[in-house]
Amino acid sequence: MNIVITGANRGIGLALVKHYRLNHNVFALCRAASSELKSLTDVTIIENVDVCNVNTINKAVKSCPNDIDLLINNAGILQRVSFDQWDEKRVMDQFNINAIGPIRVTRAFNEKLVKNSKIALITSRMGSIADNDSGSHYGYRMSKAALNMAGKSMAIDFRDRDISIAIIHPGWVQTDMTGHTGHVTVETAAQQISERIRDLDVSTSGTFWHANGDLLPW
Repeated sequence: MNIVITGANRGIGLALVKHYRLNHNVFALCRAASSELKSLTDVTIIENVDVCNVNTINKAVKSCPNDIDLLINNAGILQRVSFDQWDEKRVMDQFNINAIGPIRVTRAFNEKLVKNSKIALITSRMGSIADNDSGSHYGYRMSKAALNMAGKSMAIDFRDRDISIAIIHPGWVQTDMTGHTGHVTVETAAQQISERIRDLDVSTSGTFWHANGDLLPW
């Protein structure tokens, strides 16, 4: 399979690159490749990709094959914004990257998606309205809720093309984003995410899953 992964320089994105490169052709998109990513000589690394900049995304598309079997929209940011310490720029930055960025990327790769291709959105249960019992984190929660809605709409819009959409919360993962706290390693998260993508088909497209296999509430 030909697999494209955004935000591939570190964390979950890098772990997904390592996981899939063993048996597939992986195209790792990032703003700047980490030394660890560069050490993976069997991966095609495409740098200078900003999910907020359509021109950089379009350049990356030209470096990828015509048939993309799996597109993983992983790039994202978390910036803490509370009601009392409001920062509108941080909120909007998270919307731009977390919610709109995956749409930009998917639109750019749209013509390279074929029958039975899959699109994965790496989201968060912090975007679940029903699951929110601690408040705050306005930009992150709102942007991930918007991403979840985008995934649901894409599942409907892509159904006639037999293209499936995975909406996946990776779990509380030990990454830079979480300060390396968390319940699972990036390797475990990547394995579980791949299992959810493997099991995905048009009948389950557009549903909201924990990487461990639990169905999550909206």
